[in-house]
Amino acid sequence: IYICFQNYSNCYYSHMKTVILDEYVLATLMPDLVGHDRAPSAFLVFLALWARTRGRRGLFVAASHAALSEDTGLSKSAVQSGVRRLAGRKLIGVERASATATPRYSVLRPWRRR
Repeated sequence: IYICFQNYSNCYYSHMKTVILDEYVLATLMPDLVGHDRAPSAFLVFLALWARTRGRRGLFVAASHAALSEDTGLSKSAVQSGVRRLAGRKLIGVERASATATPRYSVLRPWRRR
């Protein structure tokens, strides 16, 4: 799915990058996380990580909870809750060099075959 508001964004926000999402993200994952699981924070965290990685499998990006909080407008505790849910559902991968290190995240796409 390609989301872009041609006239408005091209005129006023031409420096912004376009994010392309798999159709699954909006058609299935959003209703599942927001509606069924009642976890909209998890969906927003997923979108923020998708934007940072451009949805590329295997690409890890370092992001603190504070940075994800800034990206999403959520509190740090809501980001932590979202990360836990996404990791538990195997929708993101999380790596840490140590307990206090900034985590590195990757977006997993279990709906796609390799």
